[in-house]
This record gives sequence, structure tokens and C-alpha cells, in this order.
Amino acid sequence: MPTVEAPTAIDSVRPPGRQTGVRSRLLKSPTVVVGAAILAVILAIGLAAPWLDTVDPAAINPAVRNKGPGFVELARNADGTQRMIEHRMGTDTLGRDVYSRVLYGACTSLRVGVTVAAISIAIGLCIGLIVGYVRWLDGIVMRVMGGVMAIPAILLAIAVVSLSSAGLVAVIVAIVIPEIPRVVRLVRSVVLSVREEPYVEAAISVGTPTLPLVIRHILPNTIPPLIVQATYIVAVAILIEAILSFLGVGIPPETPTWGNIMAEGRALFRIFPHNILYPGIFLALTILAVNMLGDGLRDTLDPRMKKRL
Repeated sequence: MPTVEAPTAIDSVRPPGRQTGVRSRLLKSPTVVVGAAILAVILAIGLAAPWLDTVDPAAINPAVRNKGPGFVELARNADGTQRMIEHRMGTDTLGRDVYSRVLYGACTSLRVGVTVAAISIAIGLCIGLIVGYVRWLDGIVMRVMGGVMAIPAILLAIAVVSLSSAGLVAVIVAIVIPEIPRVVRLVRSVVLSVREEPYVEAAISVGTPTLPLVIRHILPNTIPPLIVQATYIVAVAILIEAILSFLGVGIPPETPTWGNIMAEGRALFRIFPHNILYPGIFLALTILAVNMLGDGLRDTLDPRMKKRL
């Protein structure tokens, strides 16, 4: 008796020519192109900071504190020779170069955003697949996730950081915890919808084991919405990290981030606005670029959403 072969997830979610069509729509989307371009420039600035005429971002020089943008300092090298240091964005209250701290802070802030997104997606995807497919776990796990989501993300992050020593790892963990339930809810909704599709029922009817069934037929359907969700998590993570650092409970001041640069300059903002202005511009541009990229990906991967807006 011949057996019925269930159509694979690749056939169901990626018909011939779909990859080429998606790539073409992405390149034609102005929000995707502009957002990706801005992010690429900021990432390149952060990675190339040591070669962009910067100085040690932690070097303190009280003699030149709170100098305006364009101030030129005459410094002495270790061999006794003199050199000119131009502080393009001025100096802060401890005499540190704001230009160097902003550029090095770009790498730190983006690292936090990408790491939080990767960890949240990985954990949330695993939990979402399980609770979406194993029905008896759904009610238990989703009640826990609902309880976590009931607490504002920034308050939960502050509580987590307060219970541990301040540092990059603590900040990442504090931001990851409130983001996991959002990923779980997204993946669970996709799984509940896909498991009722005919090709999944056909795979079950021919005795496909649960793990291969989930990986081959359900997992590919979660990738497009997760890509979009990841962009929003990056933006939220960068913003929450900046808020935590601004409140003094985030990454220590010796590690430059846009949040703690603004936190140290807020006391004298009216007199020396450059301490907040420049990191604030970089922060706003980054979050704007990530949100533009996320909106463009959402409209490209799910054109129906664009018609509803």
C-alpha cells in the first residue's frame, strides 16, 4: 500500500522564487535600506573607534574638564614630545574626551542590544515551540509568562540589577528576563496556527516523530516574525540599558555607554549641553534606525500588515 508523503515546511512556506522575491522587496523598501544603512554606519563607527583619532575614553584630566566642542589640548607624550589633542565633542566633568566615549559607547550599546535579542529569541523560541505543541503545558507556562509581563520591563530590570553587582552581564540578564515572555507569546501563536495546517496533520498521520515534525514543519514558519521581533528587542534593549545607566544602576561609568555619558552630564546640562547632546543624538538615531528596519521587514515579510496600516 503506497504511503502519503507529507509536504515539507520548505514547500509550504517557501515556494519557488520566494527567496528572490523577498530579497528584491527588501532592496526596494526605503525604510529597510535607510535603517540598515544608518545601523551599518553606527556599527562601523563603534568597531573602528580605536582608529578614528580617539584617545583613551577613561583617561581623566581635570585641567580640561567641561570644555566645549572643538577645544584643543596640548598634551605631552611619554618621550617628552608634545602633541595636539582636539576634543571634537568637548570634555565632561572629569576631563574625559566626549568624542571618544561616544564612539566607544556605540560598540557597548549595540553589543547589549544584539546579545539581548539573541538570548531572548533563543530561549523564547524553545519555550514557545514546546508550549504551543504540548497543550497540557500551555496553561501553566503562559500563566507564568503573563505574570512576568504584568511587571513593567524597566522596573523588573532595575530590580534584577539591584539584586546583583552592576556590570554588563547583569544588565543583559535584567533586560532578557522581561523580553522572553513576549517572544514566547509570539512563537506560541504561530505554532497554534501552523499545527492545524493540512500538511502538519498529514505529517502526524504518517507517524512523523514529534521532534522532526516541529523542526521541519513548524519551526520554519516562526522565522519571519522572529526576525521582525528581534529588531524591536534590539531597540528596546538599547533604550533600557541607557535608562539603567542614566539612573546609575547599569553599566559602571568606567565603561562608556550612551546612558552613563548622559547621566554624568545631566547636572550641568544647562551650562554644558554637549555632554548630553551628542550621546543623545547617537542613541536617538540608533533606535530610529532599528525601528525603521523592523517596520520595513514587517511590511516585506507580511505584506498584509502594510495594507492594514
